[in-house]
Amino acid sequence: MADKIKQGEKDPEVAIQSAIGKTENFIMENGKSLLTALVVVVVVVCGFFGYKYLVAAPRAEKAAAMMFVAQQQFAVDSFALALNGDGNNAGFLQVIDKYGSTPEGNLAKHYAGICYLRLGDLQNALDYLKQYKASGEIPGALVTAQNLGLQGDVLSQQGNYKEAVALYEKAVKASDNILTAPYYLKKAGLTYEKLGDNAKALDAYKTIQTDYAVSMEARDIQKFIGRLEQL
Repeated sequence: MADKIKQGEKDPEVAIQSAIGKTENFIMENGKSLLTALVVVVVVVCGFFGYKYLVAAPRAEKAAAMMFVAQQQFAVDSFALALNGDGNNAGFLQVIDKYGSTPEGNLAKHYAGICYLRLGDLQNALDYLKQYKASGEIPGALVTAQNLGLQGDVLSQQGNYKEAVALYEKAVKASDNILTAPYYLKKAGLTYEKLGDNAKALDAYKTIQTDYAVSMEARDIQKFIGRLEQL
């Protein structure tokens, strides 16, 4: 008799039936909780896609349309009009105020920072540049590098060379390419010189020479290297 019981326990069909029975019992005992959990999941998923396609996407389109004229003003160096608008068309500040949470609103913060910088308002320039949220996508990475570099420019103009050089280094890492990386490496080198750290300045210049040999910055970088090596 004991042998039959043991054989039954080892029988795959008996084990499967037992497992099914336990599952059915679990569902019957916890059916209400499972149903509630399922409803919550459905609501969250539907809410996410509903917001994305019915709210976020239309808001992004409206923000892009609202920002169009400001971008045109920016392109022709009309920074005050691009920033504040002209009474008929919105400027970047109005876009930020209304659609600041959209990707376009985020980009408007970067634009606004540049406008303030070109208008000589360093503190507002830094404030708006800092509000921009970095993006890892390829176009976004280039903007991120520029944003960090511009923050470095503002801090450098304010005499804060230590923080400025840290931002130039971040700009290099944000978008490691032949256009932006050597440009910000050279700025970092010049700033290290202002800090009296010729070793790090020399390292930045030599990195341009070796890693970005065909860049514009590499064309005359040897004179910067030679000058420091003679000290």
